[in-house]
Amino acid sequence: MSKLAWKDIHTVLLDMDGTLLDLHFDNHFWLEHLPKKLAEKNAIALQAAKDMMALEYEQVMGTLSWYCLDFWTDKLDIDIVEAKREIEHLISMRDDSLPFIDALKASGREVILVTNAHPDSLSLKVEHTQLDQHIDQLISTHEFAVTKESQVLWQKLQEKLSFNPQHTLFVDDSLGILKAAQDFGIKHLLAVSNPDSQQPSRDISEFPSIQDYRYLLDDIEANPFIG
Repeated sequence: MSKLAWKDIHTVLLDMDGTLLDLHFDNHFWLEHLPKKLAEKNAIALQAAKDMMALEYEQVMGTLSWYCLDFWTDKLDIDIVEAKREIEHLISMRDDSLPFIDALKASGREVILVTNAHPDSLSLKVEHTQLDQHIDQLISTHEFAVTKESQVLWQKLQEKLSFNPQHTLFVDDSLGILKAAQDFGIKHLLAVSNPDSQQPSRDISEFPSIQDYRYLLDDIEANPFIG
């Protein structure tokens, strides 16, 4: 893992799913649980439902619709929030997330969650993790009607938060989204190589990457931000 220039980092923007929370819940929901419900509802084979959903996902991936629970509720005629509650026991924080967040806060830095997740999904996860008690501000990009994949989002986010891209760290598990942040001018970037606890870690060469935030704690403590 490359060292981060903590002396230059004043603001930290954090993704949620796969970055602070284990992505296993989301992967299981969209790839297993929801297709199973669709198969039962439409009396079709599970594999047929999975194939159908894969095509649907491909058409909207990276757009606001991909992340919009209302869109999928209308599209499938299935209450997505209720379906998520059926497996909400799988929602969990990464073991290393709270030590990382708390160290950032103790070091004097502003810590902001920026997620593409729909507000209803964000609420469900906050209910289970109490993330709101540890982070300065929670932002769903649905507020701006555009996702982190878009430069428009980063422009609107900077207008709202007034962060300096040269002094901002952005952490995400999506390499495409990290690239969008880089294109906007965010100087400090960190990829999560193991977003899903049930999947092997990925080899990432495009950005500095991390498997366990606890490796960063000593450097954060040694380099507080005096604002």
